[in-house]
Amino acid sequence: VQLVESGGGLAQPGGSLRLSCAASGFTFSNYAMSWVRQAPGKGPEWVSGIYVDGTIPYLVDSVKGRFTISRDNAKNTLYLQMNSVKPEDTALYFCAKSKYPNYASLDGLDYWGNGTLVTVSS
Repeated sequence: VQLVESGGGLAQPGGSLRLSCAASGFTFSNYAMSWVRQAPGKGPEWVSGIYVDGTIPYLVDSVKGRFTISRDNAKNTLYLQMNSVKPEDTALYFCAKSKYPNYASLDGLDYWGNGTLVTVSS
């Protein structure tokens, strides 16, 4: 299993970023996926998850209305569209694979990428 995140970088407050996660080594369309972030000095925070059929069971309150998770099973790729970013969105963002098709919570994740750093600052 390999998960490779990209798309992070420096953004100004109010700006946008689109994170991508290229998946390989497993049948991507058979598993739920998640984005998890870790801010400096803090523990991991589940941002959002998506089931195999595209159902989004969870989006953390702090990003509702701003972030959107999606997946392209034909391209084996997971996305996180981040709009109206805020300084508090600064974190290392990880893509993670679930063990299950319809469960995406932290305790169900079995493989993680190395992360892509998002910094929001003026």
